[in-house]
Amino acid sequence: MEDDPRVASFIRRGLREEHYAVDIASDGEQALFTAQTGEYDLMILDLLLPKKSGLEVLRILRSEKITVPVLILTAKDKPEDKVAGLDSGADDYLTKPFGFEELLARIRALLRRRGDMTPTLLRLADLEMDTLRHRVSRKGKEISLTNREYALLEFFLQHPNQIVTRSMLAEHIWEHDFDTFSNVIDVHIARLRRKIDGDFSPKLLHTLRGSGYKLALPEK
Repeated sequence: MEDDPRVASFIRRGLREEHYAVDIASDGEQALFTAQTGEYDLMILDLLLPKKSGLEVLRILRSEKITVPVLILTAKDKPEDKVAGLDSGADDYLTKPFGFEELLARIRALLRRRGDMTPTLLRLADLEMDTLRHRVSRKGKEISLTNREYALLEFFLQHPNQIVTRSMLAEHIWEHDFDTFSNVIDVHIARLRRKIDGDFSPKLLHTLRGSGYKLALPEK
């Protein structure tokens, strides 16, 4: 959650290149709502947010027992700022300017810790995704995916046997103002289907006319 659009764009671009799905909130109220209503593996939080400060957001989340790991990323570098952030419930604290490789290393460390509580291997039938190593395989054969295809598949694997609508994909994989009536989603779904289903059986990714998509074993 970052109010500087240039920094936010830089972080989003870099994380997507590493196959992470990323949502951005530009103020504290939006950050709080996003964290309260979404399911996230990690939150990167700036302290100097408009409307609600990062510390306010963090304290509310922790008071509501929302345990998503929080990495504070801020220009506030005084010892008392770090103490306040960590005492408010942050899991890590990184000051600006920062090296992107260090940010990635801290993210990986937090996700490893969270892996003790949440599954890092997503699976449906013989299709597997290792979210820590960003590897996808089927029947033991590794499958190479683009960043967008990886994000799509991760979302499907997080919602197996459920109808996933175009609006859900637009909100979680693309930007919030994405045109759901374009054929971009269909194109990416078709490419993903060729990779995970083309040479394998049974077929797992299904299009439900008028409803959306479903990742599931075929009904017998």
